[in-house]
Amino acid sequence: MSMAERLSRLYLRALGTVSLSALIFVAVPYAQMDAIHRWLGLGRLPDAPIVGYLARSTSAFYAFLGGLLWVVSFDLRRHRQVLCYVGCALIALGAALFAVDWLEGLPLFWRVGEGPIDAAFGASLLWLGLREHDDR
Repeated sequence: MSMAERLSRLYLRALGTVSLSALIFVAVPYAQMDAIHRWLGLGRLPDAPIVGYLARSTSAFYAFLGGLLWVVSFDLRRHRQVLCYVGCALIALGAALFAVDWLEGLPLFWRVGEGPIDAAFGASLLWLGLREHDDR
């Protein structure tokens, strides 16, 4: 296994582990979510059922993505198409989140810290997938 492949695997696993850490927030009590919301300067977290649903389902989605990145990391060549798809999807998701964050009036740190970072990770995954294709 080449050094580039080892680094690619390590990168995917690190990114996957960070994403998997969102699993914690699927079960975090409302009081903790509210405290984090206030700490971020966003005021009181609404206690409507849809808010909890969206927060928890988004956390579950990020954890799902983290698990997928771990699976892909075990055989980069075999999962090249998945890596390219996830990369493209994250680029699109990042652009959509940037627009949503802006339209919803989220703080500047959120606007530049969510969508653009997701898109950058997407671009890096797409690059890894395309690079795997070139190495054959």
